[in-house]
Amino acid sequence: MTTEFVTNYIDKKLNENPNYIRYTFYEVRVKNNLSKEEVDEFLRINRDYFENKGYNVYFTNARFTYQNADRLVQPNELMIAIKERMQKNELDK
Repeated sequence: MTTEFVTNYIDKKLNENPNYIRYTFYEVRVKNNLSKEEVDEFLRINRDYFENKGYNVYFTNARFTYQNADRLVQPNELMIAIKERMQKNELDK
């Protein structure tokens, strides 16, 4: 796993939906063939990046509120990052 891989993956996710980032076990560990250690490092880098950009970051089994609904990061999901500003806007609706 290279820095370029992580950067490109973050860019890909931001292009898909800049307000809601979701990483699944399958896409990170299986599809990209990352080891457990590489997954841990990948998630750490992503957590730091998204928190620094104003996202709230949640990991497997964490509870969070999104679109006025209480949710849980599912066992097959490794990480979810939600743009902080979007969460506040959703609460105003």
